[in-house]
Amino acid sequence: MQFDQDYYPGRRKRGKDYREDMLELPFFYPGQICYGKVISIHLHQGAFVDIGGTHDGWVPIKGNDWYWIRHHIKPGMNVYVEILAKRDPYRFRFPLEMRLVYPNIDHLVFNRFDFPPIFHRKEDTNEEQLWREGGRPPIPRKKPLTDMETEPLVSDHPFVETLWEWHNAEQMILDHEDENPDKFRDVTYESTVDTSSFDEENRIQYTEGRVKETVLKKKVVNVNIKELDMKAARAEREEIKRLKAEAQERGEEYKIGKMRRNIEMDEYDLLQWRRSYEEREALLRDICCRKALGLPIEEPGRYDVDETVVYGKDYYDPSKPMYRYDYWGEPRNTEKVKLERDVERHNQQIIGDAKKWCETSYEDYVRKKTLREAAESRERRRRAAEPQEEEEYDDDMDLDFEKMTDPRAPHNRFYITK
Repeated sequence: MQFDQDYYPGRRKRGKDYREDMLELPFFYPGQICYGKVISIHLHQGAFVDIGGTHDGWVPIKGNDWYWIRHHIKPGMNVYVEILAKRDPYRFRFPLEMRLVYPNIDHLVFNRFDFPPIFHRKEDTNEEQLWREGGRPPIPRKKPLTDMETEPLVSDHPFVETLWEWHNAEQMILDHEDENPDKFRDVTYESTVDTSSFDEENRIQYTEGRVKETVLKKKVVNVNIKELDMKAARAEREEIKRLKAEAQERGEEYKIGKMRRNIEMDEYDLLQWRRSYEEREALLRDICCRKALGLPIEEPGRYDVDETVVYGKDYYDPSKPMYRYDYWGEPRNTEKVKLERDVERHNQQIIGDAKKWCETSYEDYVRKKTLREAAESRERRRRAAEPQEEEEYDDDMDLDFEKMTDPRAPHNRFYITK
């Protein structure tokens, strides 16, 4: 038995599963009610319904919703569905998104998908474009401290540093040949170097060098001889020697101007400056157009956005300590954790029996508590300082002796008449 390794639920039908009478995606549209058959269900994706097209419809159901839905939808049953969206089959895994009309269990779906699943291919190198095509919000970034339109133009091309290394290597080789004319009379320096043992990964070594009594950082760069243009460098050196000799014959001092590599580095710097200038002009045009049309200057949701809002609550952030392999929980004796415990205890106190809610921050609560305790202490000291007056004894027994000895009173009539 052979299995299709490329199969996934909702894939376009091919081979034996494909029929000539199947409908393509243009025949379906959002809002259409279709009659179909449930062909498969998946825990984390949902149910897939065959409606007679080349792509099966996708009913998004996931997680714990299957607990109360599993009795209402099963593979093989006939259902009525409504098409909610039709998407690009190249970018989205399930082009047809649906909801169940009969049996009517759409109100039992609580765990909705934030965004429909998409394909991640090797050629998708631009993550911004991938998110934009997938209907996702922009990737959150930290807001820059300075505005790009006020930054100075840059003119430092990254390739200039490599050109400077090549220039120094060529001049050092030519100086070595001039110091040893007998050794390089019939051969060149590059013919005596073995290029097969050059290690590209370890071409840069960082060491320390001593200048008198000071230890300085030293960078050793190994340059491949094949990358150098020694023929042009020798021609330039010969031309400099000829011009220097002619100047000495005239009794003048020859001054070396810009060399070939210096001119090349200036060209790259000019290219970088021109590119930076064009980016600045495009940015200013975009800002002016946004202001003229009343649009926000910054893209909404671009900077300083909670990542859990964009990526979801289950977002995996490898920089968080919780995702380390040796994570055993945060230490409970730190000052920050102690403050968090005090805040939690405060919140529990102000909530009480869940019948009232006091929106008071922990800092305000501590400040008010300190003031209240100070006021109570002052009141106690004031009461202690006041002189205490002597009170007359009163047993709270107010008796009327005339009524008690009155013979006509009911309670005394028996004893007195006797």
